[in-house]
Amino acid sequence: MGAKTAVLAYADAAIAGFLQDAPASEPDQDAALVAWVRPGHRIDADNEEPWELADALYPPEGTVCALSVPGLDLVCDQEVMLGRPSQLPEHLVAASRGRRLYLHAMHSVVDWLAFAIWDDGSLVRSLSLSPDNGIIEDIGERLPFELPYWQGQRPVEPLLPFEGNEPYPLPFHPLDLGERAMLEFFGFHIEGFSGQDDAPEPEVDVWGVELRGFRVTATPRDGVAD
Repeated sequence: MGAKTAVLAYADAAIAGFLQDAPASEPDQDAALVAWVRPGHRIDADNEEPWELADALYPPEGTVCALSVPGLDLVCDQEVMLGRPSQLPEHLVAASRGRRLYLHAMHSVVDWLAFAIWDDGSLVRSLSLSPDNGIIEDIGERLPFELPYWQGQRPVEPLLPFEGNEPYPLPFHPLDLGERAMLEFFGFHIEGFSGQDDAPEPEVDVWGVELRGFRVTATPRDGVAD
């Protein structure tokens, strides 16, 4: 498993439907979305070719990828990778009033996963965990697709060369649940998803959706020199 994500998405309805049929976005709308997520920053187009969604899910530091189309505002930005998703800045939560907001972040190097959902500005579910730190945050009722993982039905199988090691410290692999969460939230998954009989089929081609990239640079505060 080598997947990394840093995604924030505001949607009026199921995200997969918007991604399947998304028209080309307008540069000014994408830039405005990035400016909203990164107040106090200079926003410049990166002048690169559009980012395919598969590559945009975890852009490098200093780059934000965005797609703003009717019904969906989607941003990929390492700054949303919060150990406690419930602490997402208030102005970002407030923007979800009348919509559903999803946060999805994971990092394969440390087997860390975090995701959260807000409905109409209210937190519904937040989860953050890793094998080193255990359960960092677990707020709200667990979602139906999570239950088999918590019930021990998706254990981490020991690798043969390491059979004598201690068992995995969680009842499932965070990245495996993370891939399933992406499938449920966004209609796609990326590498490392084992798949289960109850999993829906992917609806979105991660190579067929394009986002626009921006460089973001912090601007000096009044009276503070560069």
